[in-house]
Amino acid sequence: MKSNGETIGDAAARFGLETHVLRHWEDEGLLRPARNPAGRRRFGDADLVRIAVILRNKAAGMSLDQIRVLLDEDAPDRHRVLEEHVAELDRRAADIAQARAMTEHALRCRAHDITECPRFRSHVEDVLTGQARWLVTHTEPPVPARPDGRIPRELP
Repeated sequence: MKSNGETIGDAAARFGLETHVLRHWEDEGLLRPARNPAGRRRFGDADLVRIAVILRNKAAGMSLDQIRVLLDEDAPDRHRVLEEHVAELDRRAADIAQARAMTEHALRCRAHDITECPRFRSHVEDVLTGQARWLVTHTEPPVPARPDGRIPRELP
């Protein structure tokens, strides 16, 4: 990196982003790059670390609002937001572990139709009874079961 920082184009290329993404993150208050005498953005090491933090946390399902709190040590609700995200990551990890167990069972199962295997069915019993809760995305509410216990076919 140049000692006086990278241009917006160089910083964007480093992370495989379009320049408008970095401009948007700046507008959202997530980035504060220095400006050269001509007013052009210069991204220093701290800015590049912030971009990496944003990318890593977006990949982990954080919203830009959550990331803004993460990057703001003085945010009044910082611990609450981060604790909620840790709880969400734990829920997602449990879902992934369940999906892995189902896939491993399917690999070993002798049943031609996996839905007919009683042991495999146990992996989805909570979904069948409407007891399972999951999120379609981190911004959508959980898909509720119907009063009869069935899950709607179309997701909201």
